[in-house]
Amino acid sequence: MKNKLSYPNTDLAAFDEIMAEYGWIVYEDAVDDTLINKIADSLEPSYEARRKIQIKNGIAAAMNGTLHHLVEKDTFTMEFLERNFCAAQIRHFLKGNYILNSLGAVINLKGDMPYVQNVHRDIRSFTGDYKLMIQMMVILDDFTLENGATYLLSGSHKREERPTDDYFYKNADRAVVKKGSIILFDSNVWHATGKNNTDGKRRTLTMAFTRPFFKPQLDYPRSLGYEYGESLSEDLRQVLGYNARIPENLEEYYQPVEKRMYQPGQG
Repeated sequence: MKNKLSYPNTDLAAFDEIMAEYGWIVYEDAVDDTLINKIADSLEPSYEARRKIQIKNGIAAAMNGTLHHLVEKDTFTMEFLERNFCAAQIRHFLKGNYILNSLGAVINLKGDMPYVQNVHRDIRSFTGDYKLMIQMMVILDDFTLENGATYLLSGSHKREERPTDDYFYKNADRAVVKKGSIILFDSNVWHATGKNNTDGKRRTLTMAFTRPFFKPQLDYPRSLGYEYGESLSEDLRQVLGYNARIPENLEEYYQPVEKRMYQPGQG
């Protein structure tokens, strides 16, 4: 299968060809070990904080090992996003500016059965050739058949119907890739996390990027603070959604163009 290129290859013609046929692509040796280890080391305390909330709110049963909304000021987030991994491909795929829809992680352990092991796709509406969202996985541990390498049903982004579980598991490919790789995939691709049958961890960073008018899962500018956004680079302001905010009142709405919450060029 032609699903691998070596990052930072920005051959967009090859990207188009592979994504059109398979719906997913691998960039090997994309992220250096220092940053990979920094991300991986931060997950345990982040998970503990989120797990307490999951348990308190009665939704812990299918959430084992899942971490949501890791966009925080003092962790790896800003360093990672500042590096603009695969920015050319994402911008090309979404036909212009884009924002972060979600940034989370999965710690896949033996015996866990989180919801991400169900056959699913991460966008509810089938959009065909009109692309609204693209997914990224950053591989923090080697993905193997034994430790739960993700299943991806190549070509399934071309069809609206959900495959049966039987068809999916008989025909899906496995993302057997090395630590430090990045996987990009069309959000209409049906996929599922594999079961970890080893005693080790299988960790990955998971995120989605969308056209700016698409509502993110969390209001990152409000969460981080509008004043904090003033200290960020233009690239980070764009990706975190500072250029695609919703006015809260008429005072915010009636502003000159350069001060508007929703900036030009956001689609």
